Amino acid sequence: MLYNDHDLADLEKARLTLEEELKNPALFKDQKLYTATARRHSELTRLVGVWRKFLKASEDIEGTRLLLEDSNPGIRELAEMELPELERLKKDLDAELKLLLLPKDPNDAKNTVVEIRAGAGGDEAALFANDLYRMYLRYAEGRGWKADLLSLSPSDAGGFKEVIFLVEGDGVYSHLKHESGVHRVQRVPATETQGRIHTSTVTVAVLPEAEEVEVDIRAEDIKVDVYRSSGPGGQSVNTTDSAVRVTHLPTGLVVTCQDEKSQIKNKQKALTVLRARLLDRQIAERDQKISSERREQVGSGDRSERIRTYNFPQGRLTDHRVGLTLYKLPEIINGDLAEVIGAVGSFFEAKRLASWDND
Repeated sequence: MLYNDHDLADLEKARLTLEEELKNPALFKDQKLYTATARRHSELTRLVGVWRKFLKASEDIEGTRLLLEDSNPGIRELAEMELPELERLKKDLDAELKLLLLPKDPNDAKNTVVEIRAGAGGDEAALFANDLYRMYLRYAEGRGWKADLLSLSPSDAGGFKEVIFLVEGDGVYSHLKHESGVHRVQRVPATETQGRIHTSTVTVAVLPEAEEVEVDIRAEDIKVDVYRSSGPGGQSVNTTDSAVRVTHLPTGLVVTCQDEKSQIKNKQKALTVLRARLLDRQIAERDQKISSERREQVGSGDRSERIRTYNFPQGRLTDHRVGLTLYKLPEIINGDLAEVIGAVGSFFEAKRLASWDND
């Protein structure tokens, strides 16, 4: 890929323009616009910095190659030693530039709705759904993100049949989007007297939060039912009809919420989940239009795909998409997900980069 001073000058001009905008006190009145402007300024600052280093490395290589023809043997020897290192530096900077210039996922900066559902395995699957919920909460807390419970369906054994929550913070979706899929757990249940290992599954869906301007839900397109909350934890709210069930008539999607004492708050949370699911459908329909040659078939993030195994007897986590195996399962379950999420993110970035290089 070619990079020139003209392109660099345009980017630097754009960066300086954003820098001036950030100094405008009026921008602080719109926090979303301010955050977006600050994020873009940060991206351009990094891009311009790497680009300058790349151009400097290119100039140094040209100058060093000229020294290979110098009449002084010592200078030629020094140039021969320096050239490979400069070429490696240029190659690394080129790869970094390509990643920075790749088209960004427009949803990467969004907050995220995470849905966790128990799959095969009965009570053990529901218990593991609870484990995953706590794992993501601790990971979010470690990054300074805020998590808000939207919907919860407890199981009789103390686990969750389903739990839905919203994670808010900087770049949440970019970190969590590859967590979608089937998570498999292998462990000995507490009720197992023979010590046999059971295999259960939990499905995780990660959806970018949709704003009202992105997904328009017309009043005539939804049916809202209210009913009395029930189940564990509902004792404090079941004296009134505070639980809400929202049905989206055009698609048949149904969302229920009974976590809050307020019917209004439950409806707001249900609509948040509904918008996220509708946006997710739009994204899926868009991706289906991409040609089969460009669409990733392996590690696509499809929710039907088994992406990861948590083997408790061995203390092992394996991500099947990237071939990553770590023997630190207790730490990971306690929220130490950075290494896993980083490896998966790098894997998908590399695939995008390879796809771009082949264009």
